Amino acid sequence: MITSNPTLKVLMVDAASGFYKVQRYNVGDFFGPVDLGIHLAHKHNSLNVGVGLLAGSIFPGSNRLIVNGISPNWHGFFISSMGGAGLVFDNLGINMFSIVGKTPTPSILYLNRIHGEEIEVELIPVKQNTVWSQGRGGVYSMMQHTLDLLGNRYENDPRILTAGPASLYTDFGAIASAPIKKGEVTFVDTWAGRGGFGTKMVQQHGIVSIIYGGTYVDDDFRDRSVADSWFEDRYQKRLAAKDMEATTKYRFDPKFETGGTFGVNYATLKGDIMAFNYRTIYMTEEERLKIHNEFIVNHYLKQFNEETIKTKQQKTCGEPCGAVCKKMHGEFKKDYEPYQTMGPLCGIFDQRAAEKINHHADMLGFDAISVGGVLSWLMDCVVEGLIKPEELGITDTPIFNQKGFRVVEDSMHNANIGIALMDQMVNPKGAFHMKEGARKLARHFARRKGTEVLDKFVYVGFARSGWTVPNQYWTPGVLSPMAIMGKYYMFYGKDFVPPRQLGRENAKRMLLELVMDNLGMCRFHRAWAEDILPEVIESLYGLKDKFQRSLLLTASRINSRNASIFWESERNIDYVYTFLKKKKEVDGVNNPELDRWISEFETDKRAAALDFWYELHKGIHESLLEFH
Repeated sequence: MITSNPTLKVLMVDAASGFYKVQRYNVGDFFGPVDLGIHLAHKHNSLNVGVGLLAGSIFPGSNRLIVNGISPNWHGFFISSMGGAGLVFDNLGINMFSIVGKTPTPSILYLNRIHGEEIEVELIPVKQNTVWSQGRGGVYSMMQHTLDLLGNRYENDPRILTAGPASLYTDFGAIASAPIKKGEVTFVDTWAGRGGFGTKMVQQHGIVSIIYGGTYVDDDFRDRSVADSWFEDRYQKRLAAKDMEATTKYRFDPKFETGGTFGVNYATLKGDIMAFNYRTIYMTEEERLKIHNEFIVNHYLKQFNEETIKTKQQKTCGEPCGAVCKKMHGEFKKDYEPYQTMGPLCGIFDQRAAEKINHHADMLGFDAISVGGVLSWLMDCVVEGLIKPEELGITDTPIFNQKGFRVVEDSMHNANIGIALMDQMVNPKGAFHMKEGARKLARHFARRKGTEVLDKFVYVGFARSGWTVPNQYWTPGVLSPMAIMGKYYMFYGKDFVPPRQLGRENAKRMLLELVMDNLGMCRFHRAWAEDILPEVIESLYGLKDKFQRSLLLTASRINSRNASIFWESERNIDYVYTFLKKKKEVDGVNNPELDRWISEFETDKRAAALDFWYELHKGIHESLLEFH
């Protein structure tokens, strides 16, 4: 069964000249789109898009498309990914394409493989602003335009990656895609959102859309009986049964009578709810529970359960998968983190309002998590009178007071303000611009108006100007000084973990996440995939030891360029401090180490925060050394 002399095939495309060639790299020297992407990104500053060794295989979740390179908003190497888009990619007969150079004019990149050995590569000029202003607008119009223009060249349904106006005017534009079924673009959009790779694609390479597909049939691993024997030996269950067990949360969890990231997370958040630009961290547990019960359980989540779960409006990302994690309501897809940052974090607790603002962000092509964090910060500053509405190009003041909050009316009021702010971001003549990112904007306001403005912005900083909005869990792990943040390369559990140990746990988590990303696997299947995939690599390639060694090498390479900076915002510090107090006062955790840290924060909050951050940093670095 062991494959002899396997190689990774990379299509190198120079967008400036149109020149292209295929390069081969030995499996063993590199194992997938991440470790090979690091090599190419640092050598060429390329945008890399590819799949793992198991793409097209029998394993569910194996068709994730991995995007990486030097991030425009993080300012370091970054990894993003989207579900399902690897299945069609596999029909190109390559493992990755890597783009360098910039087109003379905005263009569509066309990739097609029709029966032969050669991939057809073409750059086609496009009037991006004209297309973005048509039809559904933004990324949706660009996707449709690309399909209308080039779709008839494909024998099978292709896949399209597009960027929107956010990629032209900000540093955190995302890459959007949606499965195409019978020649029609579906509503099940998937995203490589984190890292701003839409911005990289448009601003650094001049490409606004990529269409790909083909007829190539690879010798992918499809032997179900062999896969079942591996799973029965390890789990006493066949592959399908184990996967159904592992993906319960994402499909339907009977314990909570809901499903998907939106349903299960909101059903279980309770006093960990974060709303009104994190103001809830300063509230009492009783106040937080009241918000969760009245606004979430009895309205926001109730709407979702009635409209999506009970009606079984659920789809896949484009590959056969039992998780059916894409929870829909008509054309709107519901995921926890976008509907959290452009939901409760922005003072929005109603599905109609959340649908409106999330759809607008998606249409414009923003990284949805980051834009929600930026909006909630700007809205908070307006509420507090730190920034005048007219300075942001808006006329109304958000409603950020939970007392007397009208869940339907006030949610829509806040959503409309958020939409108006996003329109300013993508307007070259807008009241403020985001070309250099939210952290630069926060500094600009802080110099003019005082540091209180900066202190309300919750973000993770990197290098001089890099930034991202953290994942939406009230736990110190999401603010860790890791070399890649905004993904799940950290421990985000609810337990108190001393910072030095937390750093080590982050490192462990990163290594496991790299198993998934470098093999192009969806993390929703991680309950079995992290465990068994090294054995699969051994069975198919005889390279388990080398693969596991490569994970540490890859992690150390990423971490060796770690330029994390200490928390610049006071709310970041309070985020950690209030978490510690909640563990003690609400959850009743009895731990001398916890008591010590609370005491230090009470004595000198900033000094304690710096010590906490450095301890985290130490734990990370001592764990991610290539030689130790």
